[in-house]
Amino acid sequence: VQLVESGGGLVQPGGSLRLSCAASGFTFSSYVMNWYRQGPGKERELVASITGAGYATNYADSVKGRFTISRDNAKNMVYLQMNSLKPEDTAVYYCNWPYMNTWGKGTLVTVSS
Repeated sequence: VQLVESGGGLVQPGGSLRLSCAASGFTFSSYVMNWYRQGPGKERELVASITGAGYATNYADSVKGRFTISRDNAKNMVYLQMNSLKPEDTAVYYCNWPYMNTWGKGTLVTVSS
């Protein structure tokens, strides 16, 4: 089982980024997938979740209306579209398969002018 995140980087406040997570080694379409983040000096927090078929999503209050989680089960990919980014969104973002508590290595997002 492997989760590999990509798409992080440096972006100015108000900008956008799309994170991607490539999953392998399990029946991807059967499972909920999560995005978490951990900012400097902060605990890891759940940012967004999506059901296996992609019909239902859930978001942390801090990102509602700005972030969108989606998935492509044909490609075994899950995405996090992040708009209107704020400095407080700066964090390492992790893809998570909760069923087996599997994590990627993370991708760093820095929001700064």
